[in-house]
Amino acid sequence: MPELPEVADAVRRIRPRVRGRRIVAVEPLHAATRRALSLAARRRLVGRTITDVTRRGKYQLLVLDDGTQLVAHFRLDGDWVVQGSGAPLPTHARLVIELAPRAAAGRTSRGSNSLILTDPRALATVTWDLIPDIGPEADAANLTPDALLARLASTRTAIKLALLDQRRLAGLGNIYAAEALWRAGIDPRTPAKDLTRPQATHLLRGIRAALRDGERRAGRYRTGTRTAPFKVYDRAGATCTRCGTAIAALTQGGRTTYWCPGCQRR
Repeated sequence: MPELPEVADAVRRIRPRVRGRRIVAVEPLHAATRRALSLAARRRLVGRTITDVTRRGKYQLLVLDDGTQLVAHFRLDGDWVVQGSGAPLPTHARLVIELAPRAAAGRTSRGSNSLILTDPRALATVTWDLIPDIGPEADAANLTPDALLARLASTRTAIKLALLDQRRLAGLGNIYAAEALWRAGIDPRTPAKDLTRPQATHLLRGIRAALRDGERRAGRYRTGTRTAPFKVYDRAGATCTRCGTAIAALTQGGRTTYWCPGCQRR
């Protein structure tokens, strides 16, 4: 599932290729995309210029010249592909945004003129000018241990699940929540409201370190192997690099949590 590092990587990949480009057509290829972007919305998008590509938590934003934005949430497998107009559509294409060729030095460049949302499971969403109410960025410099404690103090939900709640903290998903908790030495089953200030300090450091590592890898890894570049995620049965205990897995909220019983204790 794309998390903050993967969405940040997508921003870096497509920004130089679409910034400054004018939208000439918007074609949804799936019923869900047609519902999310009404015909009226699609008509209003035509003629607008993409002035920037940014993100907010796990949401990617195509900022337009009228101050509005297209908001993409990749869900499990979504991603953007940029290619030349007229090229065969990628497998699982769900939305095509046709862009005008970029004019340069008095001549029109041909280049990559289609921005395409691909998604094998058809779960990704694209909405116009609608960003959900989410918490502060997980890697925000002004997020302090006390601020983190305050956002967690009202729930007895297990800390791992609380970190997945985007209303409390934006950007973390199953992978980096597990990685951050391992770095902080916190049992993922610990009630969020029971976190101490020292634990919050370690957790905040762990979150930032895990996200930095993820961004350095640009979100690319291979699952199902013991060479996956994580400390605990996807490593059930492998040896903990810190204490030598076998990495364990448990189910929380319908998702698999990876952790080390040896050095992540309540």
